[in-house]
This record gives sequence, C-alpha cells and structure tokens, in this order.
Amino acid sequence: MPSDRKRISRDLDEIVKFHGHFCGGIVTGYLAARIGLERLGARRAEDEELVAIVENDSCAVDAIQVVTGCTFGKGNLIFLDYGKHVYTFAMRPSGRAVRVSRKPGPRLSPEQLLEAPPEEVFWVDEITVELPPRARIHGSVICDRCGEPVMETRTRRRGIRTLCIPCAARRENGLPRPPVRNHRRVGSA
Repeated sequence: MPSDRKRISRDLDEIVKFHGHFCGGIVTGYLAARIGLERLGARRAEDEELVAIVENDSCAVDAIQVVTGCTFGKGNLIFLDYGKHVYTFAMRPSGRAVRVSRKPGPRLSPEQLLEAPPEEVFWVDEITVELPPRARIHGSVICDRCGEPVMETRTRRRGIRTLCIPCAARRENGLPRPPVRNHRRVGSA
C-alpha cells in the first residue's frame, strides 16, 4: 500500500506540473484514466494505440492527457463538447473500450475523491466503440482572404475563393476572424 501511495503522489505531482494547480478536476481525470487503463490492461500510449474520448473541457482532461499519453497532437484525444464528466478509453484496432462516468452526488474534495472507493464515484461500463481512422497529415493551402496556410480538408469554398473556416464563417459566434492581408500565393509573380 505505501508504494501505491508513492506512485499516486508521483503521478499527481506530474499532473500538477502540467496543469498548474491541484484540484478535484485533476483527481477526477486521474482516477478515471487509471480505471480505464487498468480495465483495458493498457499502458500509456506511445502512439495512437490507445484513444481517449472526453466529453468536457475541464481540468480532468489535463490529467487524462498526462496519465494516458493521449493528446490532440497525436490524434488520439477526441473532444466531444457535451459538458459531462464522461471519459471513454478505447484500444485500436478492436474498439474495445471502457466508459467511465461520474455518478451524481455531493461535491467531494480532492482528498475525499482519492479516498473514496471508485465504485462510489464512477459508473464503469465495458463497451465497444467505432473509432475514427488514425490521424493523417494533409497538405496546406493558402486562404484567399487572410493569406494564412490552412489544412486543405478544413477549407470552405465561397464562389471561386478558398477560405479557412474562420474567414468563411459569419461573425455569429463573436470570435475574431484573421485580418485580411495583402498577400500573393507562394510562387506567384
């Protein structure tokens, strides 16, 4: 038991370094990730063999990245903006997965979360999921409005113009669009 406490402490120290502070969110993510890895018999991902599907953008996701090795950059961290403390961990290519969801109940301190039996905090279901293909590298094109390079699969056609998503979008969401730049396409005279 003492060595397990040391491992937990070491793991949480690493998560706090990444996240910036200690809180119930990182403990939730840490516990969910440990449950998922243990149930799958998996280790931290070196590449895309393990996939994490997270249904919120809370502090817990930082812990999941550190524990599982699943990241946006590797293409094995999938974000679904559902606002739920639900975390699914899946293995490629089988799609064998574990879905860990937070049970309703009183808000617990980080210390209480660490001490609580996992079955009191989470529902855990073994499921199978259909995973998207592994991440691919796509070529870039230049947006005809802002002049910034954009992945070709993320462009929008507006008449004869090829635009990045922010330039193609109306200002419905209130987010700023890139500035219009005087630019010439690479290789043009």
